[in-house]
Amino acid sequence: MTGLAVPLWDVSNGQGLRQLAELGLALVLSTVIGWERAAQQKSAGLRTHTLVGIASALMMEVSQYGFTDVLGLEHVSFDPSRVAAQIVSGIGFIGGGIIFVRRDAVRGLTTAATVWLTCAVGMACGGGLPILAVAVTALHFLVVRGYTRFAAGVMPSTPSAYELHMTYRTGTALLPRLMETCTQRGFRIVQVKVERLPGQTDPAAHVLLELEGMGDTGELASELFQDPGVIDVALNASTDDD
Repeated sequence: MTGLAVPLWDVSNGQGLRQLAELGLALVLSTVIGWERAAQQKSAGLRTHTLVGIASALMMEVSQYGFTDVLGLEHVSFDPSRVAAQIVSGIGFIGGGIIFVRRDAVRGLTTAATVWLTCAVGMACGGGLPILAVAVTALHFLVVRGYTRFAAGVMPSTPSAYELHMTYRTGTALLPRLMETCTQRGFRIVQVKVERLPGQTDPAAHVLLELEGMGDTGELASELFQDPGVIDVALNASTDDD
């Protein structure tokens, strides 16, 4: 007695052009979302979002087609939604690794939410809902890019975070005066790290000041650099946002 062999390339068993197209759409949409996060220099960028989207789409394909060979067996029941539910639960581990607390401020929430959204987009692609997947990807850009500008226009300004790297000559009690200049310019000093530089002709040190405030950073850097005891100044916006 011989049975008919099921061909490997067959739409009915989940391995046809439609499924490949769904995985390809998940690849494109998750790459677009990951590109936006990478452009913002976030902790989870292009590769993370792309892999999350593709994996979610594949797991949805497995949920729909991976157990068809056992459905005809006696006393066997199957609920395809159980695999989808586990995808949503599992993505929380990645999100938990992105979110962290620093100086009582929560960082990474938006990026973690974007990873969660990418998972949903991948699931929609794998579940045969391409229009919804494309629509949600477009809504992602509306929220992440558009809402930021909208909030800046209608909501009160919040202090920005900056990192001030400065090299200065030691031995003249210069650092307290420089820190006072920062506070006078409207910045709050969150943290100070000082490292002495060996091998210098003149005793020197490098200091990292983590600042928060809404003052003019250009004027602050210019005033600090005009001090004869300051060798080098670099003031950059902190990248530890959401």
